Amino acid sequence: MLSAFNSLFPLWALLISLLAFFFSAAFSSLESSIVPLLALVMFMMGLTLGKDDFLRIAKNPKPVLIGVVLQFLLMPMLAITLANMLQLSNQLTIGMVLVGSCAGGTASNVICYLAKGDVALSISMTMTSTLLGVIATPLLCTFYLSETVSVDTWSMLFSILQMVFIPVLSGFAINYFFQAFVLRVEPLIPTLSVVIILLIIAIVVALNSDRLLDVGLLTLIAVVLHNLSGLVGGFYVSRLFGLDLKQSQTIAIEVGMQNSGLGVALALQFFSATAALPGALFSVWHNISGSLLASIWGRKRTSLEYLLRDEERSEQNS
Repeated sequence: MLSAFNSLFPLWALLISLLAFFFSAAFSSLESSIVPLLALVMFMMGLTLGKDDFLRIAKNPKPVLIGVVLQFLLMPMLAITLANMLQLSNQLTIGMVLVGSCAGGTASNVICYLAKGDVALSISMTMTSTLLGVIATPLLCTFYLSETVSVDTWSMLFSILQMVFIPVLSGFAINYFFQAFVLRVEPLIPTLSVVIILLIIAIVVALNSDRLLDVGLLTLIAVVLHNLSGLVGGFYVSRLFGLDLKQSQTIAIEVGMQNSGLGVALALQFFSATAALPGALFSVWHNISGSLLASIWGRKRTSLEYLLRDEERSEQNS
């Protein structure tokens, strides 16, 4: 029941966005809740991490290293390039760069599972980029936005520490010391995360309801191109580095799917509601594109597995 609810995330995101657009007053009043809500999602992510996740990186660091470098090199570069090509306003450009400079999103792990990808690699990449993002995100924003707007690098770094690093570390510590309790609540974590992310999307859409029709279409085009370029770039560049098909598909999902909720929270905290719009649209779109991609890749891998099993049976019978 819960997995069925989670798999329909793109549909719920569209519905809650429409609801927030037409009934904006009810959701916009919750603006101050975005940061605590995001911290709660990060805490729940920490609850899913164990020491084996860290050991896995130590044993085979190459795919994680390639994926994380692509994450922080490719996505912000694509963001600023697309914003300039489409001549987006300063505030929308800020929002694009914020999304591009964030770590991989937690939804990518679910999408990777549905795509029958390398889930262990996906979790390792999300964890590594999330921890590195505490430093990388404010530095990348300063680098790409210094000519556009003044970026308070240290305040942003401190804010990310509060919203990301401390909650993730706290969740990991609770999982380590109270594993039996965490195992009991673990099935609920993905659904709770989905509900919280949906609420964050609704608040941001409500805050932008007045200006959404004016800037929404062009921003949506930028967001779609950003996500698709990340998926394509993540896949083909990782293949060039000699990674296998399964690893490259996983890295494509990780690179293309950003922690847009963090981008939204940072935009509202340091810039404006307009700067939060790309993050809100990205939250909706990357789950739609990710779900479609997972469906295609998952079906192909299932067909291939059946084919290989049939060949093994034929060889055994002969």
